[in-house]
Amino acid sequence: MFGIVRPCSHRLGEGLKTQWMAHLCGLCLALRGDHGQFARVVTNYDGLLISVLTEAQAERTTGWRRTAGPCPLRGMRTASVAQGEGARLAAAVSLVLASAKVRDHVADKDGLLARRPVALAARRVAASWGRAGARTGSDVGFDTAVLVDAVDRQVGIEALAGPGTPLLTVTEPTETATAAAFAHTAVLAGRPGNAEPLAEAGRLFGRLAHLLDAVEDRETDAASGAWNPLTATGTPLVEARRLAADALHGIRLALREVEFTDGKLAHLLLAHELGRSVDRAFGTSGCGHQAHADGARGAFGPPQHGGPYNPQSPQSPYDGQNPYGGGGNPFGGAPSFPPPGPGRRGFWAGCAAAIGVCCTCKVCCADEFEGPWSRKRREGCLGNCDCNCCEACEICECCECCSCCDCGL
Repeated sequence: MFGIVRPCSHRLGEGLKTQWMAHLCGLCLALRGDHGQFARVVTNYDGLLISVLTEAQAERTTGWRRTAGPCPLRGMRTASVAQGEGARLAAAVSLVLASAKVRDHVADKDGLLARRPVALAARRVAASWGRAGARTGSDVGFDTAVLVDAVDRQVGIEALAGPGTPLLTVTEPTETATAAAFAHTAVLAGRPGNAEPLAEAGRLFGRLAHLLDAVEDRETDAASGAWNPLTATGTPLVEARRLAADALHGIRLALREVEFTDGKLAHLLLAHELGRSVDRAFGTSGCGHQAHADGARGAFGPPQHGGPYNPQSPQSPYDGQNPYGGGGNPFGGAPSFPPPGPGRRGFWAGCAAAIGVCCTCKVCCADEFEGPWSRKRREGCLGNCDCNCCEACEICECCECCSCCDCGL
């Protein structure tokens, strides 16, 4: 699962969590229904925004939901899932962009893709996904050529970019692709007047997606020598943060111009959760509710404040040492260390654990679960809660906390 908009279940509330999962499962099943089981691996959080926007604008009918059969990722439970042209458009966009992503990894010779047989197989998969996305896009009246063209131009722009190149020149192809996808939701919903503001929202969403991906991958790319737009153009993080804030503000302004039938979920995801994605990527806090973020370490480094219990603080009365002696053990003796973590599971034991994790719905719904093979703690799809005051931030009911981000909605 990938994507920048990853809401936590506490902020969604029960009603919006059900809707969000309906769109997520709807995208997954649309991929399976049109393109087979393997295509479901391109299911992503951001792709379902297309389905959400389409449904948010459309008049309510009885054809937007269907009951899906039991699924291991839902604990073998049935569920009401989204269907129709919105889910199929989301599937088409996801396939084409996943195809481009695979081709990009092949070109960069990332990991196993540096091996010729693996790279050849990946190219075939990418080409198959591209053709499948084009077919589904055509079925719903969307020409995926604009996405393919954007991907092709991205390669050339990156090859020519260097110090001094405006960062927005690098993000332009992504902006164009997402603008076209967002605008087409207005066509599917029968709201042509919404196409222009949604195109603007989509353009800025594409800019944000590109920026946040660059920020999150900056250190990893530097270590591996991979191309990164911030490093290549010499753009400082402060400027990237300013561009991200401007894009977020522009999305909120564009949403004011959109006529929704029921825009509560779309508003929550694009006006609120997207802001938290920016804060998460830059290691900052843009909302007064997130007091816990004061202690976060992010792209701008740790907060510069101390206290009597901070061993790095000059105010520390013990200067980082235990007054009782014993190398950090208050009862003396040898220093205390955390117990070693559990070892990795073998292949077959990990497979058995993976089946158990899926069938108990922990992958989707648990706050944390143990990785089947690594045994490391993992976050569930809806478990990445970064709020300390879910009760005070019940956006899902009346959106009273909009003042915390000055979105004015």
